[in-house]
Order: sequence, then structure tokens, then C-alpha cells
Amino acid sequence: MTSYSVKDIAKAVGAEAVGAVELVLTGVAEPQDAGAGDLALAMKPKFAENLSQGAAKVAMLWPGADWQALGLEAAILPDRGRFAMASVTEMYDLGHGFHQGIHPSAFVSPEAKLGADVSVGPLSVIEAGAVIGDGSVIGPLCYIGMDAQIGANAFLRDHVTIAARVKIGANFVCQPGARIGGDGFSFVTPEKNQVEDAREALGQSSVESRQSWARIHSIGSVTIGDDVEIGANTCIDRGTIRDTIIGNSTKLDNLVQVGHNVVVGDDCLLCGMVGIAGSSQIGNNVVLGGQTGVGDNLTIGDAVITGAGTMVLANVPKGRFMLGYPAMKMESQVEAYKGLRRLPRLFADVANLKKAVSKPADSD
Repeated sequence: MTSYSVKDIAKAVGAEAVGAVELVLTGVAEPQDAGAGDLALAMKPKFAENLSQGAAKVAMLWPGADWQALGLEAAILPDRGRFAMASVTEMYDLGHGFHQGIHPSAFVSPEAKLGADVSVGPLSVIEAGAVIGDGSVIGPLCYIGMDAQIGANAFLRDHVTIAARVKIGANFVCQPGARIGGDGFSFVTPEKNQVEDAREALGQSSVESRQSWARIHSIGSVTIGDDVEIGANTCIDRGTIRDTIIGNSTKLDNLVQVGHNVVVGDDCLLCGMVGIAGSSQIGNNVVLGGQTGVGDNLTIGDAVITGAGTMVLANVPKGRFMLGYPAMKMESQVEAYKGLRRLPRLFADVANLKKAVSKPADSD
């Protein structure tokens, strides 16, 4: 069981502790579910309203909160509650039990190089030439391809694939089922095909192609920076000639698809089901909302944010907030949507006006 005093938790998150700071807490819970030994997370007044439904003695609140009026014996008062959660959840994370050395059923090539204190889970495979940094944890049923490189303190959950020659920095976190280094989706026909013609003619294609598709091999790889996290069942394709690149401290959610040759900058967030087509470039500090699609060979500037379901079909300058299909500046898209909702009323008004205009004049 993991346990910390109120004072210890407050020190770890850099927050003020008040009341009975020596109380020991064994868990973390939402206010309505908290027991006497839990730290209740109620960092906003609307969450604190639910404290009476639970049995918490201690809560994490907001600066200046009247913790005694809430019936608590102690409180932790961080300046930024959600940021404090990062430290608190780390302290109480029980992990997955993967830190157990090299499992007897794992295959580690004699030509692989494992750093100090590396764990490899059951039935995992590490091929020749692979290099795994100190303190890394490779979960069960993982595959690390030949000559792949993974930096120190990596944590791979189960069923992760890191293909040949992929290079990954330090502090990498990868959720179950991610596949890094699959071949890009690159095919070509011997002669000009209807897809190429349609793109050039904006859909007015005159070519009827019955050719077979030839595969362009992916001889590049994937390079991933430090402090990157990859979500479950996310796929990052290797480059055709040069590497696909993911920058430092970028986080990818579940079910994200990054195509061949894509370059993603530092400190980006790619939310669930984002898809980025081949050879596009994403700047630094970009946030792509869930189900955002980015066409191929596009450039998205630094600090761009897209709303959920946005479809980017043209380059986006830095700092823009984008929404819709096709992507527009967010305020323009909202105005266009408001106009769309007003159309039925406008049609009704026009119909009534037509009736009034066409009505025969009364005869004398």
C-alpha cells in the first residue's frame, strides 16, 4: 500500500498544506467516492460541493479555499490544481508489475545491447543490434527490431512494436499496441493515373486507369525525440527516403496515424484519431483536436490549434485556431455555422414573400 502524509504530498506538488498535516493518506479519489484515508480531488468549488457525499478528511482544493467550512481536517492548496495532479498521480501510481528483470521466455539477441537495470517482459523479442538504455522497461509481447535504439528510462507497455532502425530518445512512454516503423502507404502506377489527373484538374479527371499499383519501399526510418509519449494502437510510418520525425516532448493519443516523411515539432499534442498524411510538416506547440485530418505535403505553423473533426486541406499559418471541413479560422467557421442554422427560417421567409408578391390584386 502506498501512503504519504499531507505534508509530504504538499511538498511534492509545491503547494501550501493547512490543518492536520501529519495525517497519512493511502489513496486518491473523487470527492463523492473518497474514504477517510483518501485525498479528495476538489480543485474547483463545483467539485467541492460533492465532498459531503464522501468521507474525506483531506482534500486538494484551490488557493484561499475555506477548507474548515467544508468539514475537512486538512487541505492542500496548490496554485494550479490540474498541474499538481501530475505529481500526485505519479506518487500513487501502482504500476503494472513489469520491473522484473529479463523474463526467461523473452528472446534477447546476444548481439543486442541492454543498459543497466533493464527489464524485458514475457515473450518479448529484442533483435540483433538493438540498443536499450539504462532503466528501461520493455513489457510483455513487445518486439524491438534490429538496430533499433531506445534511450534511457523508456517504458513500453504490452504488444508494442519498434521496427528496425527506429531511433527513440530518453524517457519514452508507449501504450499497448502501438506500431512504430511500419512501411509508408506509397504506391505508384507505370503511367499517369486517375488520382494524379483528378488532383491536377480539381476532380475533372479524363484518365481512366486500370493499371496495377507498384509498391514504393520505405528505406527511411523513424526518429523520435526525448520525453515523447505514444498512445495505444497508434501507428507511425517510416519515411520513404528520409526519416519520419517526432519532436521532443510531443504526446500522441490513441489511434493516431502519422504518415511517411511527416515531421512533427516539439511539445505538440495530437489527440485521438488524428491522421496526418505523408510529407506534411507540423510546427512546435501545435494541438490537433480529436479526428483532425491533415492532407499530404502541407505545412502547419507553430502554435496552431484545431478543433475536433477539423479537416486541413491547405497550409495553416502559425498561431491560427482552425475548425471545420475544410478548415477555416475558428471565428469564421462559427459564423458560417450560425448562418447555416438560419437558412430554414430564411427559406420560409422567402417563400412567404413570394406568395405575397404573386398574390392577385383584389378586383373592384
